[in-house]
Amino acid sequence: MSAAPDSAPRVHVRAPGKINLVLRCGAPGEDGYHRLATVFQAVSLYEDVVAELADDVTVTVTGRQADVVPTDGENLAVRAARLLADSTGTAEGVRLHVTKNVPVSGGMGGGSADAAATLLACDLLWGTGLARDELAELAAELGADVPFALTGQTAVGTGRGDVLAPALARGTHHWVLATQSWGLPTPEVYARFDELRPDPAPPRLEDGLMAALVGGSSADLADYVANDLADAAVALRPELAGVLDAFDAAGALARTVSGSGPTVFGLAADLADAQDVAASVRDAGVADDVLLVTGPVSGARALESMRGV
Repeated sequence: MSAAPDSAPRVHVRAPGKINLVLRCGAPGEDGYHRLATVFQAVSLYEDVVAELADDVTVTVTGRQADVVPTDGENLAVRAARLLADSTGTAEGVRLHVTKNVPVSGGMGGGSADAAATLLACDLLWGTGLARDELAELAAELGADVPFALTGQTAVGTGRGDVLAPALARGTHHWVLATQSWGLPTPEVYARFDELRPDPAPPRLEDGLMAALVGGSSADLADYVANDLADAAVALRPELAGVLDAFDAAGALARTVSGSGPTVFGLAADLADAQDVAASVRDAGVADDVLLVTGPVSGARALESMRGV
């Protein structure tokens, strides 16, 4: 039996959402997944997971778009907890509470952040003692974006996006996010990409991109911001063209769709510029919410680990 609620151990873990500064997409591999070359950057929009001992694995969800998040076995946090328990032979259960800030199905890896936070939280709660690279192996079984949510910062992703190499990125970049209350299913975006580009070139990152990241200049980085999935996302939801246009009119240094969308992000020169861009995009009325974030930030980390009294 689990401990009483007032004495139960509790772990609180926070994990960031991400944007794809660059996403180059190739053809599907034999496993059915498209080959990618992408640069992830973790940004200051977070998912919070609180884990407490219980007899079974359950989840409750509050926050942004919580009403559309499943709370059964399809929830990525539930899947993460069960995967860790099965992999380590843990008999304990866990009561999870997820507080969402990252848009659901928004191309920012919110569900992946939930899964990464849950892996770390349950590892600490259950005392399974896995190293970060062992957690990353489990993370890759849950989804291509989950390993990055563990590491955060800036990284190059290849393969399905799950093969990560840290990228040295100096400085802090200011991003403006235009989010929607509706999502874009990732499989549909890739299917439309296949229709639009039936014979894509093998994905590769442009020469000069790594130097721009190291240099830390937002103006230099702007030359490389791109997403091969953007046209597919716009084809599925033509109103996204208006969001991209709003960023152009606002004077953003660069803008594109994050991941498979529908979130659109714009790069600003500094905080004051980001505030101006955000105000302009907000006034255009093309998004359900407009947010200011910075990056890069750290990956999943424990904020609280309490053994109870």
